[in-house]
Amino acid sequence: MATDLKFEKPIIELKNKINELRSFTEEKEIDLSEEIKKLESRLQDLEKEIYGNLKPWERVQIARHTERPTTLDYISHLFSNFIELHGDRLYGDDPAIVGGIAKFEGKPVTVIGHQRGKDTKDNIYRNFGMPHPEGYRKALRLMKQADKFNRPIICFIDTKGAYPGKEAEERGQSEAIARNLIEMAGFSVPIICIVIGEGGSGGALALGVGNHIHMLENSTYSVISPEGAAALLWKDASLAQKAAETMKITAPDLKQLGVIDEIIPEVKGGAHRDVKAQASFIEKIIKESLQQLTLLSKEELIEQKYMKYKNIGEYSVVSDNNNSR
Repeated sequence: MATDLKFEKPIIELKNKINELRSFTEEKEIDLSEEIKKLESRLQDLEKEIYGNLKPWERVQIARHTERPTTLDYISHLFSNFIELHGDRLYGDDPAIVGGIAKFEGKPVTVIGHQRGKDTKDNIYRNFGMPHPEGYRKALRLMKQADKFNRPIICFIDTKGAYPGKEAEERGQSEAIARNLIEMAGFSVPIICIVIGEGGSGGALALGVGNHIHMLENSTYSVISPEGAAALLWKDASLAQKAAETMKITAPDLKQLGVIDEIIPEVKGGAHRDVKAQASFIEKIIKESLQQLTLLSKEELIEQKYMKYKNIGEYSVVSDNNNSR
């Protein structure tokens, strides 16, 4: 059973009440079907009200849910014949990023994604999904291979950010991220990026330069965490909820701003409630993206990607009699 969040408390209490009445009906052989039916109707209305009007901070909580599906969870549901590849051929392997070759609907693709752990031991092994530079270099190695053999690239983004430790900096963290941005911009195969949880800072962007960028309904994508933004802006990390509401980091906000292409709907209560059903929603979007992008030539794919990022945001040209800028 998935761990419930604080804002879900009214839903859980009503579900428990319904279960109690059902148990009582079975034990005492009393017909309470009408009462149960009324409560179930109330439950549907309550779920619609709560899940249909989630606040940014509530979406952040869902994105961070400990049972939220990871890259490997989706790989097992979406792809066949997955072969994981390891190492960057420079330093070593980084379990915080997984990647390899697989088949999607019978066609070869390269799949890469951030990988969090499922428990404390696994999180330590995966460094809580925060990659070192060798993780990004491994991802780049696999993407170059995909570009060489004309395989579409599918990236799953789910990280608080790149690991900021001393050893990561010593091995060139910033350079590794920047290199991925440059190289991904020039690849001539379809690149589909999907934010499935948290998409934090350059650590997320290093797998996020694609022809199509999609987000799960309750995922987040931002240059900094709400806690980090609150600490910088107001010198108080406890104001994270306020920061989340002003940063425009949720899928609906980013869709409106033109940063992402599509919002992938989530099962009621979040992706962790039904991984198989959630995977089917993602599968539909990947299929649609591939159908569109595979019609483009290599040159058109590069141009489409360039124009996509060029058109993000708003700007104006100011001119006077002597200068224009």
